[in-house]
Amino acid sequence: MTKKPLSLSFIELSKGHYAEMKKMSIKRGSYYDSVFLMLASRELKGLDGIADAIVAMATPMNVELLAGLGYSAGELEGLGSNDLVVAVDASNEEKADAAINAAYSALAEKKTSSSKSGQAKAPSLAAAIKLEPDANLAIVSVPGIYAAREARKALDAGLHTMVFSDNVSIEDEIELKRYALSKGLLLMGPDCGTAFINGKPLCFANDVRRGPIGIVAASGTGLQEICCLADRYGQGISQAIGTGGRDLKNPAIGGMTSLLALEALAKDPETKVIVVIAKPPAEETAAKVVAALRASGKPGVVHFLGAKAGQDEKRLAFAANLEETALLAVLFASGSPDSAAARKLAGSADTNSRYGRTEKSDLARLAAMEAAKLGEEQHWLRGLFTGGTLADEALFLAHEVLGGVSSNNQTDPAWIVKDPLKSEGHCILDLGDDFFTSGKPHPMIDPAARAERIEAEGDDPECAVLLIDCVIGYGSHDDPAGACVPVIRRAKAKAAKRGGSLPVIASVTGTDSDPQKRSAQIDALEGAGAIVMPSNYHAALLAIEIARLARQGGNR
Repeated sequence: MTKKPLSLSFIELSKGHYAEMKKMSIKRGSYYDSVFLMLASRELKGLDGIADAIVAMATPMNVELLAGLGYSAGELEGLGSNDLVVAVDASNEEKADAAINAAYSALAEKKTSSSKSGQAKAPSLAAAIKLEPDANLAIVSVPGIYAAREARKALDAGLHTMVFSDNVSIEDEIELKRYALSKGLLLMGPDCGTAFINGKPLCFANDVRRGPIGIVAASGTGLQEICCLADRYGQGISQAIGTGGRDLKNPAIGGMTSLLALEALAKDPETKVIVVIAKPPAEETAAKVVAALRASGKPGVVHFLGAKAGQDEKRLAFAANLEETALLAVLFASGSPDSAAARKLAGSADTNSRYGRTEKSDLARLAAMEAAKLGEEQHWLRGLFTGGTLADEALFLAHEVLGGVSSNNQTDPAWIVKDPLKSEGHCILDLGDDFFTSGKPHPMIDPAARAERIEAEGDDPECAVLLIDCVIGYGSHDDPAGACVPVIRRAKAKAAKRGGSLPVIASVTGTDSDPQKRSAQIDALEGAGAIVMPSNYHAALLAIEIARLARQGGNR
């Protein structure tokens, strides 16, 4: 039996100027993919008479958001994450009804067009294996409550498994990884967003050349940054294995996937250099990983974000940032015999010139020039990131230099942002965090939420500098820079009207072989007045220096 949507509406006066109609339609037990919901929302917002529209699953955050926007909290009560809500703010009831009907039509059409895409569709893993009997890897991307069950089925079938899904319990992750190890299979994830296996980019990944560098990374955008920088520096990737954020961080997991991946790379004849990157791991797990790198017999580079770098050894270098990680790996792959030789080359002006890296003196001059344009009340750095690891790299750098930065990624409770929807002081946000993405597409897929936040920061007269990333590649939005261009221009124009300036500092993670083309993204950002740096690390350094000078009064 078809479930009939329940429609609810009420009239509210908008500051006494005119009546507007807010109307909701709820469809219980109707789960839709977040990308479908994003596309439906976007189509509704373009309709005549529609001021705003939200098509989303009724997650706790979305319910709270809808109630805050004036939709009936009582009618939203009791809804769950598998219930669909279509909410529109229209000029009249006729327009509202038309928009709601258009939403359901759009969702139905997208499901139909997806099923007619020409690709074979399988209703189950067993059916998929029959369609692809030679497959040896499965990707699990379902709501988190179902992910462990589907991953277990894939492991039962003898498949290496990549779990893209998040919101998987720690207990399920431990059990799955132990089971995978017992079968000699690789379990990447949960919450594994990126991998590059045998030349194939998986999920959020880039079109990079193949080569001798193997990577083990807990993170998605950190792995992407390393791959893309290595490609730009002239080397390529043999394998890039994502492990999931908890693999090294949680002592109970103990790096099970990381250690198996290191063993595989040590045996891989195509891998000549091994890189490990992760957020600060458990101490005992870090020791195991470093020991495994030593035992591999191959040169290695390690970078634990936010942790104090270890002491270099002859064939093992400890990098201070993502850019240096990629550079040291490339120099090892290009023939540097040991860490000392690689370090010497990495610090030379010739290397900076060859690889397009920014000299510190040039960065200082640029920061001083931008700071001198700021108004007297402009003080704060605001970072708006779609990549969690890129946000963390900027956060760790800024927190130390600027004397404290709030963030939703902070581990210090004193610096956890009070309200992720409003920036105060120096603030760096990971907009891909569950708080922002529950029931919604990741901002790398739909940059609209970040664009709205750029607009909001541009309205803040105390904002001194905006720091953003732009991550392209497979799975990402087809033009993330283009989605930011109009709001960057408006934000800069507002600052100028107030008598100041608003420098927007960016980096682009990607290659010219990616569908969006890195050089085209850079051109779009620079055309809007943004300053594009060669890496996330250098973008963070520039933005931090501008903010530091702003607090000192710049050259005013």
